[in-house]
Amino acid sequence: MTKRCFWVSSDPLYIEYHDTEWGIPVYDDQKLFEMLCLEGAQAGLSWITVLKKRQHYRKVFDNFDAKKIAKYDQKKREQLLSDPGIIRNKLKVNAFIVNAQIYLRIKESMSFSDYIWQFVDGEPMINHWKDRSEVPATSPESDAMAKQLKKEGFKFVGSTICYAFMQACGMVNDHTADCDFR
Repeated sequence: MTKRCFWVSSDPLYIEYHDTEWGIPVYDDQKLFEMLCLEGAQAGLSWITVLKKRQHYRKVFDNFDAKKIAKYDQKKREQLLSDPGIIRNKLKVNAFIVNAQIYLRIKESMSFSDYIWQFVDGEPMINHWKDRSEVPATSPESDAMAKQLKKEGFKFVGSTICYAFMQACGMVNDHTADCDFR
């Protein structure tokens, strides 16, 4: 039987996410932007809640095309807030728009990938946790990322969200030692 990290449920969507995405380095700007938005949408909820809505998020947020999202008007915001296929939280929806605007500003001078990967010196951090109790919720790197992103004006980017983002995008490999996908 395949052994996976402690947080993976029996949900096939979660298993697929763990086995094919989580902890694998992502360098694509748009995918990094999408994951940063979705991790922010998760705040206060479980990742599976967002994961089940991810395809719909892609549909209603123009496949995370930041140029389009940055221009969303009040009518589009109201439309999104009435859509049961996403998490209908005004602050989170507004954060996607603000974050798109800041993301585009950063991309004027460098790739978002280079910008975001600087917090781990461009290389994945490979941890060797034996037990779930060792896996942290934050790190000095996620603290630094959160501080800088907030300084830039990003929303829903606290250290815990940043650490989850780093795990999801392979900046940090936190598959536990007993996971077959390590």
